[in-house]
Amino acid sequence: MTATVERERLYLFDTTLRDGAQSPGVDFSLEDKVLIARTLDELGIDYVEGGYPGANVTDTEFFATDHGFRNTTFTAFGMTKRAGRSAENDPGLAAMFDSKADAVCLVAKSWDFHVKVALGISNEENLDCIADSVRAIVKHNREAMIDCEHFFDGFKANPDYALACAKSAYDNGARWVVLCDTNGGTLPHEVAEIVAKVTDHVPGTHVGIHTHNDTENAVANALEAVRAGARQIQGTLNGLGERCGNANMISIVPTLMLKSEFADRFEIGVSSDQLRTLTHASRVLDEILNRAPVRNAPYVGESAFASKAGIHVSAIMKDPTTYEHVPPETVGNRRRLLVSDQAGKSNILAELDRLGIEADKDDPRISRLLQDVKERESIGYAYEGADASFELLARRTLGSVPTFFDVESFRVMVERRHNAIGDLVTVSEATVKVSVDGELRLSVGEGNGPINALDTALRKDLGRYDPYLADLELVDYKVRILTGGTSAITRVLIESRDAGGNRWFTVGVSPNIVDASFQALVDSITYKLNRDGAAAP
Repeated sequence: MTATVERERLYLFDTTLRDGAQSPGVDFSLEDKVLIARTLDELGIDYVEGGYPGANVTDTEFFATDHGFRNTTFTAFGMTKRAGRSAENDPGLAAMFDSKADAVCLVAKSWDFHVKVALGISNEENLDCIADSVRAIVKHNREAMIDCEHFFDGFKANPDYALACAKSAYDNGARWVVLCDTNGGTLPHEVAEIVAKVTDHVPGTHVGIHTHNDTENAVANALEAVRAGARQIQGTLNGLGERCGNANMISIVPTLMLKSEFADRFEIGVSSDQLRTLTHASRVLDEILNRAPVRNAPYVGESAFASKAGIHVSAIMKDPTTYEHVPPETVGNRRRLLVSDQAGKSNILAELDRLGIEADKDDPRISRLLQDVKERESIGYAYEGADASFELLARRTLGSVPTFFDVESFRVMVERRHNAIGDLVTVSEATVKVSVDGELRLSVGEGNGPINALDTALRKDLGRYDPYLADLELVDYKVRILTGGTSAITRVLIESRDAGGNRWFTVGVSPNIVDASFQALVDSITYKLNRDGAAAP
């Protein structure tokens, strides 16, 4: 009998909401932060760093709420206390302790050059700031972590001082001492050598790694650090981050779980079932950022498991492992044999099974649904990030979605005028004519924009369906221009939620942005009515 080897635990720490937010053009709303954090929690990530409470209104509000995470430790980011004042009187630390964070991660200088130039204090004062800050975190019953900024550059310049910074944090109670390759310039062999030396002084079970991608080595550097003894890995969804980005958590997680060199030695908090949501987690961030997913992204990209006609397809049909380094289903992706109708049909059947929709593979309606999806995608629809719209399309094709109401017509007006007190304002008004139970209803709504006005008018009077929609709320609205010119095709993605915490996405496509938005609005309402079991007319 082969003896079972006990695997070591690795911990995953996501910094999308802080490092990722430093990317040019990225500005997360409170709703964005909540959705990303919940997605990471559902994925099984051990720590989610949510930002810097006290630094701005969004982060402060985000940390004012206990989000009820099931798997993740809610972590606040900040800086070590300022020199010349006590930790208890430092306003930055006070914001950490007033928040709902379970852990606090503070950045500390570990390169003596920065201590002198940036902080303007002595090396000894910096060590005292690290020690006092860690003790304060522990005193306030939070898990303490220190990010040693520019650690690898600092170690090359003055290894004794860089190690002293790490030791100061660990000796005073830091659960994790994180070694940061802040400018992304360190190479894998250097990371391995330096991390191995650090673990002679700080136990590897308390050492983390934080890498940037300026030499395209962020993931490789993180994995080398693990091989050298580090047991926490920091990264971001899709590698989002300033300059060239951070280590890509979407690549790190499956590599740790599916590659034997790591899977045989280590375990992480992500289960096999959770790993199958990896592609979804990647898409969530893309939609929030209103960006097209990277087609050739490892593991989760649309092309990651795609093959064109020829010898590759023949080989894959006989043995998929020939050209696939891991089964695509393990990461929530799917094989794409671009000339195979059967493969497309199988994908549709798999998606129906995921949604709990019973279907016979020989049912001719499945082929019709596949053709509908292909035709719709060719004109701009994208169902990867709009599950609710796909589910409605599938159920309509299979004949299981009632027509709750019929929209006879709608009209939107936008008027810019002076109001009663002389201020110049822009007012949107929408009129919607719907038929419910054979009765024609005319509703008018105003809003702070044409889409808000349309939503108000559409939901104003749907008769017996009104109680089902009382808690419906539209929380996000994204527009993507698919083609150029004045007649551009527009895709609109709408995120909705209800009081039960359910969230769903719907999509609309049209040369007219209002029409595309209205399609997505109607799908959102119809999806909720169907899901909640509203009676058919």
